[in-house]
Amino acid sequence: MRIAQIAPLHEAVPPRLYGGTERVVSYLTEELVALGHEVTLFASGDSVTAARLIAAWPRSLRLDPDIRDVIAPHMLMMEEVRRHAAEFDVLHFHLDYWPFSMFSRQPVPFVTTLHGRLDLPELRPIFSAFRDVPVVSISHAQRRGLAQANFVANVPHGIPARKPGTPPASAGYLAFLGRIAPEKGPDRAIRIAHACGLPLRIAAKVDREDRHYFDTVIRPMLDPPGVQMIGEISERDKPAFLCGARALLMPIEWPEPFGLVMIEALSCGTPVIAFNRGAVPEVIDHGLTGFIVEDEAAAIEAVRRLDQLDRGAVRARFEQRFTAQRMAQDYLRIYRSLAQDEPAVTRQPLRALRSAAGGAD
Repeated sequence: MRIAQIAPLHEAVPPRLYGGTERVVSYLTEELVALGHEVTLFASGDSVTAARLIAAWPRSLRLDPDIRDVIAPHMLMMEEVRRHAAEFDVLHFHLDYWPFSMFSRQPVPFVTTLHGRLDLPELRPIFSAFRDVPVVSISHAQRRGLAQANFVANVPHGIPARKPGTPPASAGYLAFLGRIAPEKGPDRAIRIAHACGLPLRIAAKVDREDRHYFDTVIRPMLDPPGVQMIGEISERDKPAFLCGARALLMPIEWPEPFGLVMIEALSCGTPVIAFNRGAVPEVIDHGLTGFIVEDEAAAIEAVRRLDQLDRGAVRARFEQRFTAQRMAQDYLRIYRSLAQDEPAVTRQPLRALRSAAGGAD
């Protein structure tokens, strides 16, 4: 199939450091290419891919100090996608509801994966206005509160099934990975680790809007020995960080739409201790790949039960449920269904389109 993947421009694909949606887009794109499909990626110019890359902006917006209006580059990208649309069998957007109006008015099938939280009241009128637009959820929990959306499938995230590193003989620390924010619970992770008498290593970014929380709540908690703030880590460093941990702590207090860090830990054979919020019960098999708990006291007890879990079984469960290949195959079924259901569309050959455009992409 000829498939367009349209990514957010906030981060490169894949991101250099933190980045969830763009990382998933990268895994999906590379797997589709490996499966023999003709894939075009619309993303920032500093993206790296085996697919054909159309750079909608020179570099990721997060790394561009001159960018003040992040909507403008995305509008330009959507117009670029519209101009190329006839080249493709299907367009796959990862931009929330932004493409709904423009791409409902053109004939090429399109689908949007919703990566964020959907329980916000201001979203309901949008999805009521575009009831026929096909969308994909990343967990069933994510759908709560948005019954009017046209969900055509649920596709959990997947990541490459690379061989994990060998964990040290005595993994002696607990891990926190992701983003420093109140809803992510790094303060709770610190208290859990302290109560268990174990060191905690925090590999996380601090966004501008969370700087006050970090300075007033988290920074004072870093003084006692045993808590190490590593900061953001790269994709290359992440496996060693997770393989060396006894468990990943995820004491969240928000309706997590999926939680990519959980399957990143599972891929390393590292169990996850997570609060029972959002998609957690759809990702973690309680008592097999980790423990689902309700509060800090239960999390502390779960840490003391980690020796009951088999890290080999954790990895095996990851391979059964959360690989990039499984994710790509799920999406291919959606693409084929959309292409078959839509009215016939005359596709122009890529060569002819490029010739008409003077050879430019």
